Amino acid sequence: MSDLFADPAAMDNAKRPLADRLRPASLAEVTGQPHLTGADGAITRMIASGSLGSMIFWGPPGTGKTTVARLLAGETDLAFDQISAIFSGVADLKKVFETARARRMSGRQTLLFVDEIHRFNRAQQDSFLPVMEDGTIVLVGATTENPSFELNAALLSRARVLTFKSHDEESLESLLVRAETDTGKPLPLEPDARTSLLRMADGDGRAVLTLAEEVWRAARDDEMFDTEALVGIVQRRAPVYDKGQDGHYNLISALHKSVRGSDPDAALYYLCRMFDAGEDPLFLARRLVRMASEEIGMADPQALVVANAAKDAYDFLGSPEGELALAQACVYLATAPKSNAVYTAYKAARRVAKEGGSLLPPKHILNAPTKLMKAEGYNEGYRYDHDEPDAFSGQEYFPEKLGRKQFYDPPERGFERDIRKRLEFWSKLRKERSGKG
Repeated sequence: MSDLFADPAAMDNAKRPLADRLRPASLAEVTGQPHLTGADGAITRMIASGSLGSMIFWGPPGTGKTTVARLLAGETDLAFDQISAIFSGVADLKKVFETARARRMSGRQTLLFVDEIHRFNRAQQDSFLPVMEDGTIVLVGATTENPSFELNAALLSRARVLTFKSHDEESLESLLVRAETDTGKPLPLEPDARTSLLRMADGDGRAVLTLAEEVWRAARDDEMFDTEALVGIVQRRAPVYDKGQDGHYNLISALHKSVRGSDPDAALYYLCRMFDAGEDPLFLARRLVRMASEEIGMADPQALVVANAAKDAYDFLGSPEGELALAQACVYLATAPKSNAVYTAYKAARRVAKEGGSLLPPKHILNAPTKLMKAEGYNEGYRYDHDEPDAFSGQEYFPEKLGRKQFYDPPERGFERDIRKRLEFWSKLRKERSGKG
């Protein structure tokens, strides 16, 4: 039998997801973004000045972008409208702008929050410009993608980009404590399992509360879960990674630079991060082949052979066996001597070739298969290098109008490129950071 005297609001509140119930009611309650909402944060200072400008909130999921936008409207007495670029089109934007203009006529400005703003095309983004310029709206756009790549320059020039950071473990722990206070019961996890839960959230505040809610649903009376049991209950969240977007480019950049910097441990870490996120191993294999030429080149020509063999090995074995071959190539490249001499020479030669146009090579190195070509001086005076002392003739091979060029500077093979010295450096640094050095 239902309770006729129960509070309907309280019942509805209990049915709401934990992450929704624990949304901060003020900017002071927002966690994980002290550089924005702390006492000296950028948003705090903006509110204190009494004037808000348009902003783009850029950061990973679950960092508080939507929450902060809502709180901003309350803190500044602006009317709040929210749309999602996923579900909205030009007609929806027109309605929102008309409503905002009507409010503006009555003396009230509108804070328009646009979730996933990067999903709007260029023309749709341009439609915001007039209403931003005349003060009809204060635009707050949220995006998980790099605004530099996804948003119009005109829009970016009228809005300030504020970066939201992933929650650290301390911030996520504070959210769990709030959740325990709200529910009135401790999370039934052993200390190691609690730490694992924080790591599974991967910096996402919404995720850590959702995972905690799953644990409470699964727990029987007086039951405590260890790490193994926790994994069985909540499974495992996929890392935040989109193979076509920012995370993809960030990690491949980190892998490439770790190889260039002769740090095999960091290189392996980023390789495994990309494996773990579901990156196509053949994409990684192709990048390793590229690194062999770009970063090592003639300092160790065998690097290209090793990288290509690893690609073929993965192609032959598949996953997961073939991934070890890519890991081997990754370590080989990171520990090989480095030279970008071929890479820089190639770029310089391409530039000169493009700028120089169709210059005729010196006639003495051109074949003369016809009488006319012989009469024109083709092949005249050519010296066959194998018949010369030391098999070297020293003839000119560049077009006469171009003149002599030097693109390739052979790599040094001296002590400064000794890989052992570099590995000793990383070892010493690790000891110093762990307090053992």
